[in-house]
Amino acid sequence: MIQLPGGLIRPHNAKLSFLHRVLDGGVIAVSLYACNLALGVPPTIYYGLAGTLAVLLFLLFAEIKGVYHSWRLDPIGREVNHVLIAWMLVVCSLVILAFLSKTSEIYSRRVILVWLVLAPTLLALFRVSMRFWLHALRKRGRNTRTVAFAGSSKLVNRLMAQIESAPWMGLQLSGVYDDQHHEDLPVRGGLSALVEDVRSGKIDYVYITLPSGEEKRIAQLVNDLADTTATVCVVPDLFVFDLLHARWSSIGGIPVVNVFESPFYGVDGWMKRAEDLILGFLILMLAIFPMLLIAIGVKLTSSGPVLFRQRRYGLNGEVIEVLKFRTMRVCEDGASIPQARNGDPRITRFGAFLRRRSLDELPQFFNVLQGTMSIVGPRPHAVAHNEQYRQLIHGYMLRHKVKPGITGWAQVNGWRGETDTLDKMRRRIEFDLAYMRDWSLWLDIKIIFLTIFTGFSGKNAY
Repeated sequence: MIQLPGGLIRPHNAKLSFLHRVLDGGVIAVSLYACNLALGVPPTIYYGLAGTLAVLLFLLFAEIKGVYHSWRLDPIGREVNHVLIAWMLVVCSLVILAFLSKTSEIYSRRVILVWLVLAPTLLALFRVSMRFWLHALRKRGRNTRTVAFAGSSKLVNRLMAQIESAPWMGLQLSGVYDDQHHEDLPVRGGLSALVEDVRSGKIDYVYITLPSGEEKRIAQLVNDLADTTATVCVVPDLFVFDLLHARWSSIGGIPVVNVFESPFYGVDGWMKRAEDLILGFLILMLAIFPMLLIAIGVKLTSSGPVLFRQRRYGLNGEVIEVLKFRTMRVCEDGASIPQARNGDPRITRFGAFLRRRSLDELPQFFNVLQGTMSIVGPRPHAVAHNEQYRQLIHGYMLRHKVKPGITGWAQVNGWRGETDTLDKMRRRIEFDLAYMRDWSLWLDIKIIFLTIFTGFSGKNAY
């Protein structure tokens, strides 16, 4: 088998052209100049310096976020998301530099604010326009690639369905090749026929989907295809696992797959923490007066402390203390804690009002600033409930690969409050894990928006 220098596997990142980077830099610089002209502010050398720094920083962060690799197989929303995250990092960097250099007063706030909105809008619109143009070409049979599958494992049906449901990728199915016949798949020929078709230029992409136990056949096929120009991808059968934000990494150059991984890794982790700090501080400033009124109400309507501290599992299963306004006549935190139910005699009248509107959760924004919780994430359960459900629900503890949240994807989808059956808890966990698999900054914003307008009440909230 031919061994490529530099490691066992080289990731194939099909970079966009140098012109793409130049266009992005031009959009950023020209949009700043246009803002100066439109608002009647002279474009001095300081604005030129700011524009140059923005271009350099954007190209750096865009490279880190993978903006310039091929997006043929990805939806436009994911590409735009990466572009906007890169721009937000640029904005944060420019604000920090202006603060440290004490030069913020040099710039017109109107010009800078309009520019900070206009530039990413144009960058996103440019990519959306390119996608529409490419889609139109692919509908006419232009800019397409032919795809073949080597092997007939269960992966093939999934991949074929994905390609057929996404014509925007511009992939045309050539067929399945295998030395064994399968009635449920259109096998065109054996693996030797595949090699001949690839050598003749009929196939652009080859996805090797042989079972993981067929290492010798996989190695032989990769070796046979090494003298062709086709893109060859080995698709590991990872569907046997319940993947959670899986990603490739390496140990001393040896590639490994992280099957269970937190989505908040690297830059994404910084973005998540910045979101918590900025929004958490702003919300606390707005909520501080209502919180004082609630504290007085708790104290006047029942005896006991204003705040209730309950032990719950946080990130990586570590025990944390979660703050809440006390809504019950008792402060239970033992080995067995009954869930609150409709008409629960432990709940005070004022506490019932707080629980229906989730106002008892407001002190948890102090947990957010402290770093033990996030604004958005799986809701934390009492330690006793965690120990109960981890034995009953497969994958339950995976929700602790991220910080618990004040609100979450499960809550805005109706799985809030009492979980009096095992099936209800399973559904909540499904939404928690779906949030972790699909996380993006925009999903967090969507959940916060839904929480404000629909998530503060519910039929199971008591």
